[in-house]
Amino acid sequence: MSAPPQTRRICTSIEIQMNTYRIAVIAGDGIGQEVIPAGIEIITAAAVQHGFRCEFTEFPWGSEFYLRTGRMLDTDAVDQLMKFDAIYLGAIGDPRVPDHVTARELILPLRQRLRQYVNLRPMRLLPGITSPLAGRTAADIDMVCVRENSEGEYCGIGGRLHSGTPDELAQQTGIFTRRGIERIARYGFALARTRPRKLVASATKSNALQHAMVMWDEVVAEVAAEFPDVTCRKYHVDAIAARMITHPQTLDVILASNLFGDILTDIGSAISGSLGVGPSGNINPDRTTPSMFEPIHGSAPDIAGQGVANPIAAIWAGAMMLDHLGERAAHDAILRAIERVIGDERVKTPDLGGRATTAEMTTAVRARLQPQAA
Repeated sequence: MSAPPQTRRICTSIEIQMNTYRIAVIAGDGIGQEVIPAGIEIITAAAVQHGFRCEFTEFPWGSEFYLRTGRMLDTDAVDQLMKFDAIYLGAIGDPRVPDHVTARELILPLRQRLRQYVNLRPMRLLPGITSPLAGRTAADIDMVCVRENSEGEYCGIGGRLHSGTPDELAQQTGIFTRRGIERIARYGFALARTRPRKLVASATKSNALQHAMVMWDEVVAEVAAEFPDVTCRKYHVDAIAARMITHPQTLDVILASNLFGDILTDIGSAISGSLGVGPSGNINPDRTTPSMFEPIHGSAPDIAGQGVANPIAAIWAGAMMLDHLGERAAHDAILRAIERVIGDERVKTPDLGGRATTAEMTTAVRARLQPQAA
């Protein structure tokens, strides 16, 4: 009787490729040095849960770098950044360096040279935060501003003559192009189409700025015709600023020029309860260069180093970055964790009326990020 054949166990291993994203980190100045590490902690935790990796490379650029070198950035900074999938920025600003230096030599050049022509800023009143607008709830304040980010009033064209004399004059020129207006309007209408109310409010001042803003109105109207399912309403910028205070529930997607969007989003963050919760993205929708994500707050030198800065805006900006990179589930998980922590009201940083530290708020968000915390 022959022996039974031997049985062999064959194990096949399948290597699963994990998406890896290279993130350039510019923590910058003041509380940027505190909130960006908090954001990295949450992003890393979300990446582990959702099966991808983020590799962070830090750059020392900012005001301290300027005080050492006379430059806000390396001369080849843009070339260095082109090697990354996204940029994570903290805050820029230092009392020792003039504001026009910090803005014009770091933030604005990166936005312009990397063709980040969309500045996207959600403005929401989260449950658990009290708005300075009496009686308003989270249902009343839920807007997003689509701000033109590469031209307009921040182009830097102009100059000064006869400095220090009674005849001194300054000229600042705003540049508006059909191409620039078309692409920002098209982005805004496409975004509005994905939101329940499908509503765009275009901020203008064509009654006084008869060239640039009349052109803005005309081009926005042309783009609006491509989106018949989206309602577009035109407001003078002063009127829309007032409406954000008196009737915020009537606004959804706000389409604005560079200067107007900058001002309106600070109002939006204020009525949302704190600058400490407002995120933003500087986005190149063409994806030919890395986009940059940051909290909208400044470097807050008055509280820097005290460990009490609110990290929510930086964490939310990090979530926006993950969404842009295609990790929507991780974005949603982080945003749910933020909403749970804020809604619970037990952990509040000083800007929200509490005593929690940056680390305590970060720990709370990370704990709510866990699947069992659902």
